[in-house]
Amino acid sequence: MSVQDKIVEIIAEQAVLEPSDVSLEMGIEELGLDSMGLVETVFAIEENFDVSVPFNANDPSASDFDVSSVQSIVTAVEGLIAAKSA
Repeated sequence: MSVQDKIVEIIAEQAVLEPSDVSLEMGIEELGLDSMGLVETVFAIEENFDVSVPFNANDPSASDFDVSSVQSIVTAVEGLIAAKSA
């Protein structure tokens, strides 16, 4: 399973959606994730990929981890994985 597919699966689970209902262009609000759902998503990503996400739950816009869309989350996680293996 690719990084993208696993992240879509995690986000779908947190948003109580089918993975097929999640598109890369969707934003967090569009998915119906509240701040707690977003935090749970970040924890699940950290656990699944063994990375540490630099995320400020109180102010996601002040974070180095872009949560503006599913694609931005995928890109950020791929970057964390690459940095970890470098």
